[in-house]
Amino acid sequence: LRLVREADVLVHNFRPSVPRRLGIDHDQLNLINPRLVYCAVTGYGESGPMKDKAGYDQVLQTMTGMCALQGKRGGAPEIIYGSVVDYYAAALLAAGVSSALYERERSGLGQFVGVSLLRSALTMQSARMIWAEGESLDIGRDMRSGGVTGIHPAREGHLYLSANTPRFWKALCERTGLQALHADARYDSVRKRAEHAGEIVPHLHAALLRHTAREWEAIFGDEVPCAAALKVEDMFDHPQVLAEGMVGDIQHPVIGRYRGVTRPVVFGRTPGPDPFAAPVLREAEAAAGQAEAPRETGKA
Repeated sequence: LRLVREADVLVHNFRPSVPRRLGIDHDQLNLINPRLVYCAVTGYGESGPMKDKAGYDQVLQTMTGMCALQGKRGGAPEIIYGSVVDYYAAALLAAGVSSALYERERSGLGQFVGVSLLRSALTMQSARMIWAEGESLDIGRDMRSGGVTGIHPAREGHLYLSANTPRFWKALCERTGLQALHADARYDSVRKRAEHAGEIVPHLHAALLRHTAREWEAIFGDEVPCAAALKVEDMFDHPQVLAEGMVGDIQHPVIGRYRGVTRPVVFGRTPGPDPFAAPVLREAEAAAGQAEAPRETGKA
């Protein structure tokens, strides 16, 4: 509690019932430091029948419909690997805490900030989670444009391409030699193309087999949004990643040197130190002791 008196922000990921039992709930700490920004990260929120359940990324993916959409049309649901719900919750946490600190500059007071994996999973899908008055609940808002926009096989590898706008649809047809599809009035809107996907996609697949995914990237250029499907390991030597300095060499006292992602945000005036590994336990304890030393000296 001594740290709370001087802290700006406290973040925890306990279930809602735990902080009060430990004596570190918001009401208690607010009495000690009214300027404290208190952020609680939970699985399902602070209220409701599921508030005391533990939250897990892939559990929330499955519960909120993300896996159903990730699966193939008519097929089984599929997990999205990479902990996307956890990472997005972290981004919401950073934005929420930053907003609370900004507001504190005006009011002089901290506040409670609540982030949950459930909120994260639903916020990620806010473009789809819309139910207009008069609509059927099972309308579905499939963003894949009836199978045209999506990942397709090429002569070698797979290629993602987007043809949601009239401009992109026209360019796709022109660059693949499928001008007849663009001229056909049955396919002149996203909705119509979705209805006739069974007719369009086989023609598209046959055309894409003429080149590799990498070659199609060059052919489409900026006219059709696209990307060859790569592995994350390919990013270590990708020219754009290297040009932006997104991968760096890091030295760890136990495991040695490794390469990893660095500088997720670029700061022009205060770029910060070169990338470094997380400290081992003894280093962290020593750093904490050094940070405390001036305060103890000042009190003597």
